[in-house]
Amino acid sequence: MTAARSSTPTEVDAVVVGAGFSGLYLLWKLRKHGYTAVALDKGKEVGGTWHWNRYPGARCDVDSHDYSFGFDEGLEQEWEWSERYPSQPELQAYLAHVADRFDLRRDIRLETTVTEAHFDDDTKKWTVRTDAGDTYVAKFCLMAVGCLSVPKDVDVPGLENYTGPIYRTSSWPEEGVDFSGLRVAAIGTGSSGVQAIPEIAKQAGQLTVLQRTANFVIPARNHKLDPAYVADIKANYRERRLLSRSMPAGCIRDDNPKTAFEVSDDERRAEFEKRWEGGGIAFLGAYSDLMVDQKANDAVSDFIRSKIDEIVTDPDTADSLKPYGYPMGAKRPVVGTDWYETFNRDNVELVDLRKKELDGFTEKGMRLADGTDYEFDAIVLATGFDAFTGAFSTMDIRGRQGRSLNEAWSEGPKTHLGLGTAGFPNMFIIANVGSPSVLANMVTAIEQHVEWTVDTMDYMRDQDLETIEATAEAQEAWVETVEEIANMTLWPQGESGSWYRGANIEGKPQIFMPYAGGIVLYEETWNEVREAGFKGFVLQP
Repeated sequence: MTAARSSTPTEVDAVVVGAGFSGLYLLWKLRKHGYTAVALDKGKEVGGTWHWNRYPGARCDVDSHDYSFGFDEGLEQEWEWSERYPSQPELQAYLAHVADRFDLRRDIRLETTVTEAHFDDDTKKWTVRTDAGDTYVAKFCLMAVGCLSVPKDVDVPGLENYTGPIYRTSSWPEEGVDFSGLRVAAIGTGSSGVQAIPEIAKQAGQLTVLQRTANFVIPARNHKLDPAYVADIKANYRERRLLSRSMPAGCIRDDNPKTAFEVSDDERRAEFEKRWEGGGIAFLGAYSDLMVDQKANDAVSDFIRSKIDEIVTDPDTADSLKPYGYPMGAKRPVVGTDWYETFNRDNVELVDLRKKELDGFTEKGMRLADGTDYEFDAIVLATGFDAFTGAFSTMDIRGRQGRSLNEAWSEGPKTHLGLGTAGFPNMFIIANVGSPSVLANMVTAIEQHVEWTVDTMDYMRDQDLETIEATAEAQEAWVETVEEIANMTLWPQGESGSWYRGANIEGKPQIFMPYAGGIVLYEETWNEVREAGFKGFVLQP
């Protein structure tokens, strides 16, 4: 239950926007450090992305014991993960358990959308208003909004003509959907589509998959966890957490220090085969130079394309499923279950829109440019997100002198260290643009950010400081640093239209948004900034 609404402004030390992993840890940490806080979230339940993305097959691609909080030993000992990669229902249950176990719900307002957050130049406080008519006044505004929380606008020609039911993976009906015997179209073959389509194919009478860009899909090899394995992890959990924090990706991945071409062709193929059979994100650690050397990336890309030929029985379908034109990893690599195998089913058809142009959708289905008509009983959209900045742009956020964040970020999002942005004092950004975020284990990245944020708030309280704010010069330098490090890798390369750069949104400024240096170098950098007296930030008494 959420607390009763108030018609008068509520004063707290901090307003937290979001009640997913970031928001929950922030509430716990703030309370521990003696701050009053409220978390506001539009969902009916806590969980953030794991509340909304409840489509069939939704699952994390980081091992469950690593994709979890490390702040409380009792929590990690009592919670029982059932699978290698946790499913959406299990993650939702975990986050609800965290909210209950630590009595966080009394400071959470669910079904509450933040409409505006304005900084007052005179009082040096934030006023946050919601669609429910509530107003909160706080010294700190903490943006725990997530990187993938606002779906991109649908860019499918003529979809408005279709009169049947349309389902979005990013806001799936709580009651689920029964596709038994139906003719279904699925649009989008990124992470959500790759997870949902094999599950929908098991029900649908006919499933037509519309693919615009083929993706590199690595098998998950998900499985139930062996009790002895779990017992060993729990016996050494503290050491495991420390080890995760010492790895660039923020999780244990068994990375191979060798480069791809310092070994023989046979050894390299064998390593790829071993990683493929083992499944999951460990595949990306096969060699140390896969994301920095094009020749090495070509080798792993060719390997994946060869596996598609081995798995998919129809040569034309296999050819369409092979990604070309960008390095493996330039678009987020997808971990899936039975993805390629699904296209061997008699009830599944792949329509490669690069080979068969879409004329548009009709009242009952769609028409291809060659005149071929399809009729559908339902359409599923897995068309992606307005990554990083989407959640910010939906709110009216105004900093000093009433300047809007949308205006400040009109050339792309600019932050200093991914923590704060010039002109918006005491607004901290949690594990989002300008930080490792999606290029690492998100939970580890979140824990880093929350700890830095609350420690900084403590410093301000101890030193009797009123505001902290990034300088324009520092954030320009950090944007350049993020771009420079990305350009040392293959992430920005190719014609992938990657959401890492905002390229999946028409008109969105093209800058590389996550920090590609890994969480270890990232933490070292901000420690240097702190030790230099918060270099690049202005702190006012």
